[in-house]
Amino acid sequence: MARRDYSSQEIKQKLSVKGYDPTEILQVISELTTAGYIDDSRFAENYIRYRRNRGVGPLRIQQELRAKGIDNEVIAQRLSIADNAWFDEAQKVWMKHFKGKLPNDFKDKTKQMRFLQYRGFTTEHIEHVFAKCRRD
Repeated sequence: MARRDYSSQEIKQKLSVKGYDPTEILQVISELTTAGYIDDSRFAENYIRYRRNRGVGPLRIQQELRAKGIDNEVIAQRLSIADNAWFDEAQKVWMKHFKGKLPNDFKDKTKQMRFLQYRGFTTEHIEHVFAKCRRD
């Protein structure tokens, strides 16, 4: 816990694998939460910042946070999918990977779109990338 934040579900899984009693696990998680060592909201915020800096889009981050046991409420508070900054992030990821080369044909365009979808960007973000490139 000194290196990075963990979600309460991650701690629960780690302790379960080591064979601790489920009631003891819940008690420990409760104590750690009360002491401020575990905070799912703080974990979500740090995780979003880390993944965003790595070029991952909001849909993928949302899915990963759900897998880590973060409540949808906390995700909605911390991860603003409608934020206009995601359009710029999608543009940066596209530029870095494809070096600003517009697709020549439908096959290339679908390849580039699939890449951005895999990264977790919405259809709006992807369409914005290609529309902006055509304007420029």
